[in-house]
Amino acid sequence: MLRSRFTTPVLVVLAALAVLSPGPLGTRPAFASATATVDPAPAGEPRDSVLVDGTGEVYGTPDTLTAELGVETTAATVGEAMDRASVAATRMRDALLRAGIARADIQTSSVSVAPKEDEDQRIIGYTASVGLTVKIRDLRRAGAILSAAIAAGGNAARLDGVSYAIDNDAALLATARRKAFADARRKAELYAREAGRRLGRVLKVSETAASCGECDGGRGAFAGGGSAAPIEPGRQRLTVTVTVEWALDPSPRRAD
Repeated sequence: MLRSRFTTPVLVVLAALAVLSPGPLGTRPAFASATATVDPAPAGEPRDSVLVDGTGEVYGTPDTLTAELGVETTAATVGEAMDRASVAATRMRDALLRAGIARADIQTSSVSVAPKEDEDQRIIGYTASVGLTVKIRDLRRAGAILSAAIAAGGNAARLDGVSYAIDNDAALLATARRKAFADARRKAELYAREAGRRLGRVLKVSETAASCGECDGGRGAFAGGGSAAPIEPGRQRLTVTVTVEWALDPSPRRAD
């Protein structure tokens, strides 16, 4: 959506460019926004400027997978249900450790127990569940590792979803930022020309939190073992949006 607004003697143009969004690929941490400013115009003096948004988009290959694993069991009593869930979750955790996953990359994400009722709302048992979040850094072995963990959990095992990430995306984000600024400059120069003005110095730069597109893998649940699950990380999109304000140099005087 493009909006423009002119005032006299101040010109302000706002061009907003929507940013594509996706994905989990889970689970990327939030990026901090950045702002840079230049000394404002003296009080009482109008400032002619153009304000635009620019977007930069880059792609990279994910190198880390995060899986949401878990177990779910049902029994006649709370204690029995929890015991069964604990045993299954321990087997699953041990399988991950044997596969070479570091303890720091395995986290208990949830523990719950709830009554199970029949159609007359009478309690007929209890369901217990334990969730594990695991980060796999070797994507070539990810399918085999997940299959081994699920097999260890038995019929109680669940896989609730996976997400992908680029562990070190600093270089990609730097490229996206340069593209975003260049995109903003192209727009600002166009508006300045159309207004018969020249683009001046940058007055302000602000960055919207960078976003990760196409980050999530498929979601679902299944039990049991089997052959290694196919893992295709594909590619991941990183997008940066910046808002930049340029001063507009004074209009050229007409020849007498």
